Amino acid sequence: MKIKIVLAVLLSLSSLAHAQRAGSVGGCDIRRGTLCTNANLNGAQLAGVNLSNSQFTRSDLSGADLSGATLNEANFSSCELVGTNFANASMFRINLRSARLTGAKLMGADLRNAVLQNADLHQADLSGAKLANADLTNARLEGARLDGADLQRANLRAAKLKGASLVGANLKGAILTRAVLIDADLSGANLDQAIFLNTQTEGCIGCP
Repeated sequence: MKIKIVLAVLLSLSSLAHAQRAGSVGGCDIRRGTLCTNANLNGAQLAGVNLSNSQFTRSDLSGADLSGATLNEANFSSCELVGTNFANASMFRINLRSARLTGAKLMGADLRNAVLQNADLHQADLSGAKLANADLTNARLEGARLDGADLQRANLRAAKLKGASLVGANLKGAILTRAVLIDADLSGANLDQAIFLNTQTEGCIGCP
């Protein structure tokens, strides 16, 4: 009986350790708080891992699967994230400054207070994403999908949203000064208190 109890405890500890640490991928120790700058993690399978407070600056995670991962306050600045899957990931206060997220999948991701200055998100899918208080200054969002996204008080100053879809998005209090919304679709969006100073809105559906 005692042996069974000991084995059960060991198995439990083993499972916990595996949940906290996914092992080494591309020479990078996959765990919370890891330091993996300039790493090659192209196509890595990292769904559901906890990488909060980690550093991935200038790394290549193009095509990687980070769906459902916890990436709170992690640093992915200047990373290659083309086609990366971040669906339903927790990315609170993540740093994605100047990251290339072309065609990335961010559906339902929690990007509240995220730093996305100068990030390239054209053709990315951010449907239903939480972007309240996010900084998207000068971000490229041409052709991006933001349907149903929460962009309350988001900073979209000088953001390029040509042809983007923001159907039903919540833009309450958002700053869109000098943003480009040419041919964008804001049908049903909440624009209460949003700032459209010097915004380009030619062909925009639902723009004021």
